[in-house]
Amino acid sequence: MKIEQIYTGCLAQGAYYIESNGEVAIIDPLREVQPYIDKAEEAGAKVKYIFETHFHADFVSGHVSLSEKTGAPIIYGPNANPQFDAIIAEDGQEFKLGELSFVVLHTPGHTMESTTYLLKDKNGKDHALFTGDTLFLGDVGRPDLAQKAASMTQEELAGILYDSLRNKIMPLADDITVYPAHGAGSACGKNMMKETVDTLGNQKKMNYALRADMTRDEFIKEVTDGLLPPPAYFPMNVQMNKEGYADIDDVLKKGQSALSPDAFEAAANETGAVMLDIRHQSEYAKAHIPGSIFIGLDGSFAPWVGDLIRDVQQPILLIGDENRIEEAITRLSRVGFDNTLGYLEGGFESWINAGKQTDSVRSIPADQFKEEAKDAPVFDVRKPGEFQAEHVANATHTSLSEINDHLAEYPEDKTFYLHCAGGYRSMIAASILKSRGIHNLVDVQGGYKAIKEAGVETTDYVCPSTLK
Repeated sequence: MKIEQIYTGCLAQGAYYIESNGEVAIIDPLREVQPYIDKAEEAGAKVKYIFETHFHADFVSGHVSLSEKTGAPIIYGPNANPQFDAIIAEDGQEFKLGELSFVVLHTPGHTMESTTYLLKDKNGKDHALFTGDTLFLGDVGRPDLAQKAASMTQEELAGILYDSLRNKIMPLADDITVYPAHGAGSACGKNMMKETVDTLGNQKKMNYALRADMTRDEFIKEVTDGLLPPPAYFPMNVQMNKEGYADIDDVLKKGQSALSPDAFEAAANETGAVMLDIRHQSEYAKAHIPGSIFIGLDGSFAPWVGDLIRDVQQPILLIGDENRIEEAITRLSRVGFDNTLGYLEGGFESWINAGKQTDSVRSIPADQFKEEAKDAPVFDVRKPGEFQAEHVANATHTSLSEINDHLAEYPEDKTFYLHCAGGYRSMIAASILKSRGIHNLVDVQGGYKAIKEAGVETTDYVCPSTLK
């Protein structure tokens, strides 16, 4: 038996490769499927099954492409209704893989088709549980993403999830290994552990949602409390996962069209494409193409593209190191953004050499910020929980994911300062604001961590219930 977790940090996503006696099962594969095929061929094995735990919202799975390339069937649990050939398994149905077997456990709640797969060893002993988004380490799948599709409230879905966990998962043995679909950083949950593998017994001790004495009402309240709005691109990813999508090889071929500065400029003007600068934030600050948006590749690149650009059909033109263009297109395709039209040949340097106009962002270190921004407006673009925990005294919170809803709050007649936790998100915010015609801003390098180390006055959040 071989079980390999193939974890993609930028998506906080775990796919799984399971092999026994020359037969392979892949669970929740990524969009680029050739690595799975190569791994099986190197082992002299054949992909027999492709298991999908549910219709994913945060990424486009590789199930359709992998099935087309290998002939292996796609398997979903009950209630799934894909628009392509697939096996819709019954609850309790068993699938043999070499000496092993998978048992389908229908565990609705995150979505109504959500299913976990229980792996039994050659002796028939329960060995591992592939939980998808039903059970994470430290958390469970959020119950608000499938409300519209299921015609239910998040509270109703949470109640169904409570039953799934109590009836299907918690009765299983403590020594079973839990393999979830996501880890810390994913928007599919809110309280995940940084670890990506654990025993079910430890989760029964550590995971708030698995408390043995937890009532149904308590579960519903705790699971639905503090949920942030889901990223806008999630429904479009669900649609692609249900209906199918273009082969990633075609997406890569189109996106890797090298464009001269003149051709790049013409394409941007003619198509309305987003000019996406994927360099480091310090490079973007020094000089960039006017109107371009910064979302650096060395960060949570694809999730932020999805959260801020939102429409997966939006044409995109890339600016960055030519050696990393394919990586950028691949990561965009993982979240459904397949409409990359090309990239700036020769990188940003070619734009400068062509004598084209550039812009910049004033970006200063935290100690300089301390000296010059004593009475100036300060805007914090971190998540609400980060801001509530601690923030610069008198700062205004304008979360990056909702920045377009805060445009009226930024002053037009005076300089203001932007910061996040470390400098990545604030530069994204700066680029968006400048593209909206707001240029009287200054970015603070190193974000809140550097600001605090510089001795700038900060304040802890005070819960309203404690105020007198």
